Amino acid sequence: MNVSHLLRRYEQGEIDFSGVDLSGADLGGAILIGVNLSRANLAGANLTRAFLSRVKLNGANLQRANLSFAKMNEAKLVDADLTKANLNGAFLVKAKLPGARLSGASLAGSNLRRASLPNANLSGANLQFANLREANLTGADLRWANFYGVRLSGAKLFGTKLTDINLQNAYLNGVNLSRLDLNGVNLSEARMCGSNLSGTQLNYANLSRAQLRGVCLQGADLTAANLEGACLTWANLNSAKLSRTNFQDADLQNATLAGAQVEETDFCRATLPDSFRLYLDLEKICSCTPYHPENSEMSRSQFYNRIEKML
Repeated sequence: MNVSHLLRRYEQGEIDFSGVDLSGADLGGAILIGVNLSRANLAGANLTRAFLSRVKLNGANLQRANLSFAKMNEAKLVDADLTKANLNGAFLVKAKLPGARLSGASLAGSNLRRASLPNANLSGANLQFANLREANLTGADLRWANFYGVRLSGAKLFGTKLTDINLQNAYLNGVNLSRLDLNGVNLSEARMCGSNLSGTQLNYANLSRAQLRGVCLQGADLTAANLEGACLTWANLNSAKLSRTNFQDADLQNATLAGAQVEETDFCRATLPDSFRLYLDLEKICSCTPYHPENSEMSRSQFYNRIEKML
């Protein structure tokens, strides 16, 4: 079917174009609101700035299609193939994309607020500065994706694959990231205030200059992670693994670190809670000046006098 024929039939009231072959077609700026293009072949088609609100594209082939700045709010793209498609600036508010294939696609600056993307494949996709607030990304594959500056507040990320994702400067305030694998992930300058990272794997992660006020990191593994200059005021780091972690210049005022493992941890110039600083000082003193009453040459009072002087 050619483009002029399709548009003429649409103007006459027809909306069911399921299974049509429009590969490579030029539909730039076309108005096709509410049409059914399920299982259609639109590979390489130009749909830039098209009006596709409430369109059905379930199972459609949209590989390498140009959908930049298209209006696709409430569109249905269940199991659609959007591999390497251009969706830059697209309006996809409340769109349904469960199981959609978006690997290598570009969605920079797109609006996916409250979109549904469970089990979608976004590996290697570019979503920098996209809006994914309140989006459902349960079970999605986000490996190697670029989420620089993405807004994810209120998003559902349960069971997502996040290996080597770039979350630098992302907005993750209040997001539940509990028990996810974020080993080695770049979260530098990310906004994560009030987020739940309890039990999360963050080995070698980059959280430098991140905003982590009131975050829950209880039981998290931050071994060798970089938190230089991060803000962790009122954070919960109880039972966290902090061996070889870099906290240089970090702010941990009013944070709790009960039971945290701090072997070879770098707190240089960090602002620490008074109680935890006292604990570190005492640990250092006791490791350097052990007191054994049964064989010590100094008295108990001399030992405590030395501690007071060092404090």
